[in-house]
Amino acid sequence: MVNRQTASYLTKRFQQTGMRPLSRFGQNFLIDLNLVDLIADSADIDDRDLVLEIGTGTGSLTSRLAARAAHVITVEIDTNLAQLAQEELEDLPNVTMRLHDALKNKNNFDPELLENIREEFDKLPAKRRRFKLVANLPYNVATPIISNLLRCDPIPDVISVTIQKELADRIVAPPGTKDYSALSIWIQSVASASIVRTLPPGVFWPPPKVTSAIIRIDTDANLRARIDDIDFFHEKLRALYFHRRKFLRSVVLSAMKGELDKAQVDAVLEKLGFSGEIRAERLTVAQTIELINELGTASAEAK
Repeated sequence: MVNRQTASYLTKRFQQTGMRPLSRFGQNFLIDLNLVDLIADSADIDDRDLVLEIGTGTGSLTSRLAARAAHVITVEIDTNLAQLAQEELEDLPNVTMRLHDALKNKNNFDPELLENIREEFDKLPAKRRRFKLVANLPYNVATPIISNLLRCDPIPDVISVTIQKELADRIVAPPGTKDYSALSIWIQSVASASIVRTLPPGVFWPPPKVTSAIIRIDTDANLRARIDDIDFFHEKLRALYFHRRKFLRSVVLSAMKGELDKAQVDAVLEKLGFSGEIRAERLTVAQTIELINELGTASAEAK
C-alpha cells in the first residue's frame, strides 16, 4: 500500500533518510493529492495503456498510474530517491523502475529506455494498445523530453504532464504572439494541445518559484502526415527560429546554407507566395510545414 504522500509525510521521510530535494534535478513534489489524481485522470488511462513516467519522485503518481494501466515504466535519475520510491512501489507487479537519465543528450532519448518501451509495448494486444507519457516532469528537462519523444518509436498517443506554466503557454501559443516559437510549431504540427489546469507554487513541496500547469497533448497521425520528412522538418524548424525576428529570406538562407543558394531560396519563396521581408514568426503552422516541405524538395533536386 503506497503511503499518502503529503507535505508532512515527505518532510518526515526525507528527515529519516537524511535526504533533501535536489534543485539540479528539478525535484518539486506535488502534494495536493487531488491534483496528482487529475494528472492521471486527464490522460484517460486504462488497461490498453503502456505508460512512461519520467521523474518517479516518491512514487505518488506512479501508484495511481499502476492502478489503471497495463504497465508503467518509471524513470528516476536520483539514486537515493529511487531507493525511497522502490520501497513504496515494490508490491506493484506492473511497474518497471529504471534508474538512469531518460535522455542520452538534449536531442535524443536514452536508447536502452526506448528499447525497453518497445519491448513492453509489443507485449500489448496490437489492435488496442496505446503509449502515453504521464508525469510530473522535472522542469529542467521538460522541453527536451516532450520535444524528442514526439520523434521516437513508438510515438505517444497522449502526453499528460505537469510543466512550467511559461512552457505550457509556449506550446499552445498562436502565430504572432510573444510565446510563439519553434516549439509551438513543432508540437502543433503533429498534435493538439491544451492546458488542463494552472497550479500555484503552494501545491508542491518544496514550492517552486514559478507557476505550473498540467498540459495534455494528443498526437494526430493526420496532422503528422502533412510533413514529408519528419527529421528534416524538425532540424530546419529549429534553424528557422534560431533568429526568429529576422526577415524570412535571411533565416531561410542561413538554415539552408550549403544546400540551396540565394536564387534557389528565392524561387521557393516565390513559388509559395511568401515575401522574403516577413518574419518567420508570422507564419502559421501550416505555412511553416509548406515552406519546409518545399525546401526539402528543392534541396533533394539540387543534389
